[in-house]
Amino acid sequence: MNQSINRLNQLSAPDAEAEFLKCCGSTRWAQAMTQARPFAGLDDVLTGADRIWWSLSEADWLEAFRAHPKIGEKKAAAAQSVEAQKWSAQEQSGVAQASARTISELAERNREYEDRFGFIFIVCASGKSSEEMLEIVNSRLGNEAAAELLNAAEEQRKITRLRLQKLLG
Repeated sequence: MNQSINRLNQLSAPDAEAEFLKCCGSTRWAQAMTQARPFAGLDDVLTGADRIWWSLSEADWLEAFRAHPKIGEKKAAAAQSVEAQKWSAQEQSGVAQASARTISELAERNREYEDRFGFIFIVCASGKSSEEMLEIVNSRLGNEAAAELLNAAEEQRKITRLRLQKLLG
């Protein structure tokens, strides 16, 4: 067993929850992941994370979304750990090279998206350029609300998996 997983398995419940909250801002998800321990390996962690994520309510998903900064911004609506802030910055590094025009367009689309759906635009930004993220938000703005909630939840699931791999890698 990986040393990081062994350490995670041995943490106190509050410490384990704090570690899981670095990966996903849903309190219920972090609590359920803590209760699901011990994990046999990374695949077990990732499978459990997915299973628990899809069992949560819309309110839990929205709580997780609030733990992310908007694309192109540094601060989330909800409190984030220092590590989660660092991961967000790395994940959104494609915005750093964006033109002022693209950054402005992303900010405008973020506002439109939040006005339309009631939550911030969530995308697994790792490896994506600002132009790709702009295309994605533009394509998703026309979605029905229920479909878009599921899209955002799927993107959050991807982000959570990446962060779990960083946490345990």
